[in-house]
Amino acid sequence: MIETDIIIIGAGPVGLFTVFEAGLLKLKCHLIDSLPQPGGQLAEIYPKKPIYDIPGYPTIDAGELIDNLMEQCAPFKPSFTLGESAVSIDNTEDNKFIVTTNKGTKHKAPIVMIAGGLGVFEPRKPPVENLELFEDKGVEYIIKDPEFYRGKKVVVAGGGDSALDWSIYLIENKIVKELSLVHRRSSFRGHLDSVQKVMDLAGAGKLNLITEAEVIGIKGEGKVEGVTIRHKTEGEFDKECDHFVPLFGLKPSLGPIANWGLEIEKNAIKVDTTTYTTNRPGIYAIGDINTYKGKLKLILCGFHEGTIAVQDAFARIYPDKKNVLKYTTVNGVNGF
Repeated sequence: MIETDIIIIGAGPVGLFTVFEAGLLKLKCHLIDSLPQPGGQLAEIYPKKPIYDIPGYPTIDAGELIDNLMEQCAPFKPSFTLGESAVSIDNTEDNKFIVTTNKGTKHKAPIVMIAGGLGVFEPRKPPVENLELFEDKGVEYIIKDPEFYRGKKVVVAGGGDSALDWSIYLIENKIVKELSLVHRRSSFRGHLDSVQKVMDLAGAGKLNLITEAEVIGIKGEGKVEGVTIRHKTEGEFDKECDHFVPLFGLKPSLGPIANWGLEIEKNAIKVDTTTYTTNRPGIYAIGDINTYKGKLKLILCGFHEGTIAVQDAFARIYPDKKNVLKYTTVNGVNGF
C-alpha cells in the first residue's frame, strides 16, 4: 500500500504543477499515469510541438514545458506509479480513499485529484484491411520519437495539424530519407502557415504530396514494405515505404472514470468552481477532465484549478490548522 497526502491521477502538466502547489503547503503527492513517463499528452503525442499561451514563454516546446515542470516540482519529491491505469476509487472507514490500478497496485490518501486530461485516448484508424497486423511493425498512429524514422521512407496520411506539422518537422530536420503526405482532399484543415510550408516543400521537390487520394492497403511480409494508394483520377498504385503513419487524431473517452460515481456531463466531470471538488467530497477534478460554466480547456486554466484545489485540500486534511498564504517571492521554495 502506497500512502500519501494527495493521490493525483494523471501526470500531465496540470498534475505536475499541482505537485508544486501542494508542496508549498507541505503536502506530499503521488501520481498515477498509464503512460510509462510523466508528461501526459504533451510528452506522448506532440513533444516537439510549440505552445504559445504559457505565461512568460512566448513559445515553448511541449516536451520542454514538461521538463521544466518536473524540475519545478522536484524539491517536493513526488513519487510515481507509471505504466498503470487507475481503475477504482473506494472509500475507507477512516475517511480516506484507496485507488487501485489495473495491475493491482493500491494507493491510500485522504485526497484524490483527477487530472486525467481528456481521459483515455484511442487512435482514429483508417479503414485499411489488415491494418492491425502491421501495428508496431511499421504502422504507428502517433509519432513519439522523430529519430525512430531516421533514414527511412515514410508515408504520412492526414490533413490536419498533426499530419502537416510532423511532415514539416521530419523533412526540415532532414530526418527521413523520403516522405509522402497523402490526403483525401485537395484542401487541408491545418493552420494556413503549415499548409503553405507543405506546399513550398512539395514545390521544392522535398515532399511528395498526394492529394485527392487515400491509402487502401499495406504490403509486406511481417513488416511494412509499402502501401497501396487509390487516387481520385489516376487509380491505384503502390508506394514503397518503411513506415505508414496515419495521423487522423485520437478519440478521447472517460474509460474507468465513468464508473467512479462522479457526476458526468458532456464526457467530463462536473465540479464546484469554488474548490474544483466533485460530488464525492475529497475527490477533485482539475484540467481538461472537468467541466463547468465558462470552462476553457487550456493548460494555464488547469494550473489555476490545481492551485485552488490544493488550498481546499489542505483545509480538508487539517481542519484545525490555519493556512496563511506565503509568497514564493519572499520565501523562495526552500522556505516552504
